[in-house]
Amino acid sequence: MVRLREVLKHPDEFHILLKLKLAVRHAEKQIIPLDHPHWSFCYTLLNKFTNGGTTLLLQPFEPQLRNVVCIFYLILRALDTVEDDTSIPTEVKLPILIDFHRHVYDRAWHFSCGTEDCKILMDQFHHVLTAFAEIGKGYREIIEDITKRMGAWMAKFICKEVETMDDYDEYCHYVTGPIGIGMFKIFESSGKQDFAPENQSSLMGVFLQKTNIIRDYLEDISEIPKPRMFWPREVWSKYVNKPEDLQYDENSVKAVQCLNEMITDALKHVEDCLKHMSALKDNEVFRFCAIRPVLAIGTLAFCYNNIDVFKTGVKLRPGLVAKIYDRTITMTVMKSKVEMHYPHSMETLSRINNIQDICRESGLLNNIKFYIIRSEQRDYIILPRNYLAETFCYKACALLHGSYECYTYARN
Repeated sequence: MVRLREVLKHPDEFHILLKLKLAVRHAEKQIIPLDHPHWSFCYTLLNKFTNGGTTLLLQPFEPQLRNVVCIFYLILRALDTVEDDTSIPTEVKLPILIDFHRHVYDRAWHFSCGTEDCKILMDQFHHVLTAFAEIGKGYREIIEDITKRMGAWMAKFICKEVETMDDYDEYCHYVTGPIGIGMFKIFESSGKQDFAPENQSSLMGVFLQKTNIIRDYLEDISEIPKPRMFWPREVWSKYVNKPEDLQYDENSVKAVQCLNEMITDALKHVEDCLKHMSALKDNEVFRFCAIRPVLAIGTLAFCYNNIDVFKTGVKLRPGLVAKIYDRTITMTVMKSKVEMHYPHSMETLSRINNIQDICRESGLLNNIKFYIIRSEQRDYIILPRNYLAETFCYKACALLHGSYECYTYARN
């Protein structure tokens, strides 16, 4: 539920929030099969987990592909719920993670854990398993394979701290990289996407995971009964004695410097994401895949130099998220937030500039009609709405540099 005070602070976003809400409701009516309780459960829960965004992105897909993606998400969300629940003893958690890919074939299996919607998912997991049994054999094998890979690597890091940057990269690559691999295998099997090497397909998952780890510092460090921490010791130990010390007022300057170093590391993956995006030929697949990295870039832009990451938590405002889903980008200027006296500032600027160069030099806009409207405050780029790849590049630039606002228009 969007908080009223947020809407009142940004009244210009009310229209777009309402438009998105109505679009989600329309998608729900088209997608959720009320005559099949297990599928109704799956799509209803998917809506709750993603605030309707994924349902909206799935709407253009044909029903079989839509169902596969829904089940893929929920099974991996269940696996993640087991990993995240710190109240589960290690000796109980490890075999569940390792054998999760086998449990998906047992409709009677369930394991109660998690909180709120995650607990509902785990307590009524039989609905997901019933739906899983109805999708094609080839799709089931893809989901089984990805679940097996992720469960094994999650189990490894239950028993191992993230000490070095190599550990951090390994965790993100093997625990979340397979999600991208699985998605592209699903799209390939559906005929919507050509074959993509696994090392390329995993890149987006790594970037998204690093963004989530940075954003979720406060949530993870406050986890009950015991905190979780995926920020590598190699980074945070330069600034404080313990990761929880980053929260304290006396460490505010060091905390922000540590945060900025983490964000600078995450930015190294954006270039690979942009290059990989250029290989996506199907507009529906592109839109499904592209929105998440745009949201991630926006999240990093908000987090950069922002002490609130350690105090209250930082998330994109619902109105801004709605604009990304619909047609617009208006984000905090990341480049202008870089302070030259901070460690790693030159590296941060270098990565931002490289990303902008890739966007500008991609050549995607050479063959389409667009407009630039200049004003005293900022410049506006007006693009045809159906040119998703082109708007993605300019949105990435706008997020990082802040010199443009990007709008789209319906092309005749």
